[in-house]
Parts: sequence; C-alpha cells; structure tokens
Amino acid sequence: MNNDVPIPCSEHAFSRKTAPFHLMAKPAGPRCNMACRYCFYTEKESLFKDRHAFRMSDAVLEAYIRGVAEALYTPELSYAWQGGEPTLAGLDFYRRAVALQKRHADGRRVHNALQTNGLALDDEWCGFLAENGFLVGLSLDGPPDIQNVYRVDRDGRPRFEPVWNSLERMQHAGVEFNTLTVVSRANVRRPLDVYRFLRDAGVRHMQFIPLVERKPDDSARNLGLHLATPPDLRSAGGRQAVMPWCPGPEDYGAFLCEIFDEWIRHDIGRVFVQTFEVALALWMNVGAGVCHFAPTCGRALVLEHNGDVYACDHYVYPAYRRGNILERPLAELVDDPAQIQFGADKQDRLPEVCRRCPWLFACNGECPKHRFIRERPESPPRSYLCEGYRVFFSHADPYLKRLAFLLRMGLSAQNIRAEIAERDRPAVWEKVGRNDPCPCGSGRKYKQCHGGPNSTASSYVAHSGLPSGGVS
Repeated sequence: MNNDVPIPCSEHAFSRKTAPFHLMAKPAGPRCNMACRYCFYTEKESLFKDRHAFRMSDAVLEAYIRGVAEALYTPELSYAWQGGEPTLAGLDFYRRAVALQKRHADGRRVHNALQTNGLALDDEWCGFLAENGFLVGLSLDGPPDIQNVYRVDRDGRPRFEPVWNSLERMQHAGVEFNTLTVVSRANVRRPLDVYRFLRDAGVRHMQFIPLVERKPDDSARNLGLHLATPPDLRSAGGRQAVMPWCPGPEDYGAFLCEIFDEWIRHDIGRVFVQTFEVALALWMNVGAGVCHFAPTCGRALVLEHNGDVYACDHYVYPAYRRGNILERPLAELVDDPAQIQFGADKQDRLPEVCRRCPWLFACNGECPKHRFIRERPESPPRSYLCEGYRVFFSHADPYLKRLAFLLRMGLSAQNIRAEIAERDRPAVWEKVGRNDPCPCGSGRKYKQCHGGPNSTASSYVAHSGLPSGGVS
C-alpha cells in the first residue's frame, strides 16, 4: 500500500456539509495506455511537477471517499473514476476504494461510475465491476473503420478489437455499462452507421459527446500545451479556429436529428440516448440532469491524483485550481468563492442572442468551455455548437412536446411510435404484408399490431400535433 502522504486535516475538518455536488477522481492522473489523436487530457501531464508519480496515494483516496461521505446529506453517495485511463491505478486500488466506501458510507447506498477505454477489462476486472455494481462508460466511437481513425495506442496501432472484446466480456459478466461516443469529423456524417452499430451490439445506453477543441492560444503555449485553454467569459476576444478533427456545428445538429428520427421510430423505451432523455426532461420542466444544459454550473469538480481539486473536467489548469483535499475540507473547496463565481458566470455572462433564443430553456448557453463565438469582440461569447443545437431542438420540438403530453397523461412514451407510424403510412406501409413485422418497430406482426382490428393509433393521431408526414 502507498501510505507515504499523511493527512494533515483534523478530524473535525471533514464535518462541514454542503449542497449536492459531483467530484470526479483521476486516480492515474492524465496517464493513459492509449494515444487518441483528439484527446484533450493526456497533454495535462506537463502541468504536474512529478510526472513519474501519476498514481493516487492511499491518503488522497481516503480523503476523497471520506470527504464525499461527510460533506453530503444525501441518502446515496456517488463516486466517479476517470482519466486519462483510470484502470491504470490497478484492480487492488478499487478494492481498497470499495472497502473505504463501506467504512464511511454510514449505511448509505454507494454508486460507482468508471469511464474506460476498455483495454484492461479482462475477466477478473469484469467480475469485480459486476459484483460491486460499477456503472462503466466504455469509449467506443463506432464500427472499426470509424473507431480506428483517432483511437490508437501509444505505438499508433488501432485498437478496436480489444475494446469490442471488452464490450462482449462485460455483457457476459453482467456489468452495467453505457457507451461514450465522441462525435468527430470521422463519424459526424455517418450517424445511423454509428447508432445502429451500437444498438445492434446490444448497447442500451448511449452518450454522444461533441468534440470541440481549439488551436493553441498564447496561454496554452505558455503552459506547453497543444490545445487552447478554456475561454474567459469575462474578457474580450475574437473567434478562434477549432482543431481539424472537430465537427461543424450544423453537422453535429444533423447527426443528432438523424439518430433521433431512428430512435423515436423504433427504439424509444428500449434504447436510452442521453441527449434525448435530457431534452425530454427539459420539455417536461423537470431539470436538465447534466451540467452543460443547466442554467448554472460549478457543482461538478475534478480531483486529480495528487489531491488537487479543479473547477471542472475541462478546466484542469492552474487558474482553476481550488486547493488540495489534503489541506482543506472538501466542502470548503466546493464552496470556494471562486468556484461559486465560476458557476454563476455561465448564466450571468449569457450574450443577448442567447437571452432572446427560443431554446434558452433547453440549452442555457451550453458548456462555458464551448463558448468562444462572439458577435462583437466586446460581447460575451456564445457556444460554438449553437447552430447545431438550434437545428436539433427545432426538429425534435413537436415530438418532445407530444412525448411530454403522453407521459403526463400516464401513457407510455412508446405510444408515439404508433402515431408516427400512422403518419408515415402512405410512404412506409404500402407494401406491408399481414405477416410482416409491423413498421412501427414493436417487434410484432403487422396483423397483430397496426394492421389489426384493435389498433388505436388513428383515434388520437389527428390531435397529436406531430408534423404532417411523420419524422422528416
């Protein structure tokens, strides 16, 4: 065990409580066994003095486990592990983490989430993850010809096959997992290839993460980095070029629209796409559930391997360091005045174009890290992805309104498939035989579904508010 770092905080230093927050731990720091060409985090190695000690000590680990447990009133506790590549900390590290969680949880239920590239997930790892109820986020950008464009190892070799093997191994072991797909220039114009590949592989929970990184600015170069530091919402500036692997905003919007059309026709209720689930929650006025669409931010921080706490996963830079978990109570770091201001700036520094936008309730200016497009040099910036989200929200709006109505009426969201199928009937249903699968995607024969005498679609479809002709 690595017990070389003492914990100087006194016993009562951990007792302060605060409002709910999320702290993502980086047990191996920015180290990774992959060398993905678009990665924004591995270059952070240069920001730490001791570049040969990217491993979280037992002292920092216990401060994290205990700090979260004692800083929150919540009946359940959540711990998140990311990187770099968090499996580089080793399986014994997570065994110690689970033991510490049981010691400090005081009877509360504990959740663990681990994001990984999947290279290390052998049978022993999968058995541990399943036994301890870890939710695993597996990075997978699509089929081999997409995955291998940017996701390579340190020797430049494509690594689709071991990741695919890990997916199958997790399924066999009963590990709860989702996929995290980076949307880049390699896959943004192939949305259905990506979505259907994941769906047909048995993935039931998906996240699509837009890749937005800018070419280096003076601040980045001064730190020895190759990507721009986050934009300052309070300073003047102009537009800055994105890296060549970033998708265009409109392309990203079209990517979401095409997958949405497939999902709502065939997979709603069976496949869960984070962006669509979050959008539905917003249309139902129950809150975003993710920070980038929330009105303010600042409650999702990062714990580095050495105990340093930063404002956000995308803000691990010296200017956004809030302190060290070995030196200050966690709740005090979370509630640091600079962190409170950081979270409030998201709303306070909205440009006028956002305040007038009909989709403000859904977008809320999006992630501050993506806000570097300025109408004028002196104006607050808006999101690089702005036009893409305008495309998606306007496209999905009638369906989300209808879904919200169905749910408020106590009906299943899957009823919308029947309505869309009814609207699509002239184009899609013309040649359907009685024993063919129903085009609505129910999995039943047409004669037992919308071709049967008890079909109810037509009784309410006329008042659904869906666009004429179904999904465009």
